[in-house]
Amino acid sequence: MKTVSRRSLNSRLFRWHQGHRRSLLIREAEDPWQVLVAEVMSQQTGIERVGPAWRRLVDRWPTPADLAGAATHELLAAWAGLGYNRRALALRECARKIVADHGGCVPSTVGELESLPGIGPYTARAVAASAFGVPVAPLDVNVRRVVSRVLGVPWSTSVLQAAADELVSRGQPGQWLDAVMDLASGTCTPRAPRCDACPVATLCASRGAVVVALEPKPAAVPFAFTTRWLRGRLVAAVTEAPVGAWVPLPERLGEHDSDAIALAARGLEREGFLDLRGGEARVRQ
Repeated sequence: MKTVSRRSLNSRLFRWHQGHRRSLLIREAEDPWQVLVAEVMSQQTGIERVGPAWRRLVDRWPTPADLAGAATHELLAAWAGLGYNRRALALRECARKIVADHGGCVPSTVGELESLPGIGPYTARAVAASAFGVPVAPLDVNVRRVVSRVLGVPWSTSVLQAAADELVSRGQPGQWLDAVMDLASGTCTPRAPRCDACPVATLCASRGAVVVALEPKPAAVPFAFTTRWLRGRLVAAVTEAPVGAWVPLPERLGEHDSDAIALAARGLEREGFLDLRGGEARVRQ
């Protein structure tokens, strides 16, 4: 593993970032709760898509106490378009735990954050770094790729996490995370890194030569054929009805027949989204 000076790396990274910082709505987050909501929404969702829904949600429920009492119907409507609706219910449970165990204030340590519903190691570290200035490096695929290439080490979680924690800025860990993310999105890309445009290329052990070991991807399935598409459309159809109204399950949604719809509805019932009655459904309150 190559030894890289934190000061040298970060001075070049921050200088480059002054002219290459992406303008993202979620970067307008002003308090730890807004940061936490942004990070939860960004899980498994492209960051460019998150902004409008994030603004809608934090304006509607500006504190954990506000969201803790949110009706499922309203929450799913605010979440529309993001997919993976279980995250919405997990975020509400997270808000309730913050109210019950932390006096309504988002906790500041990685350990406390990880104890919240729906908050994993990456999100806990991202919130700690961005909202509280804790010098820890959240490892997602983007940060992992940059650090792996710069140091010339494989993607081993334990090794890479410790190495990234050594490189993260001690005074500006949130800004460091933004800079690394922006470097990964347009310069240190997975397949064709632009090493000639990279601000840290002269410090980098690989200069693009490190091959990221990705898991083999299954054959692509058109989105409209997936269970995720079906669940999203089913939730949207029921959410559009008046609060408390029972909605007949459709005979067909896109490429999905009544059996697939019924199976998806039962799954949504188990997860706490819907109540079922015969061939009808309503959003659980």
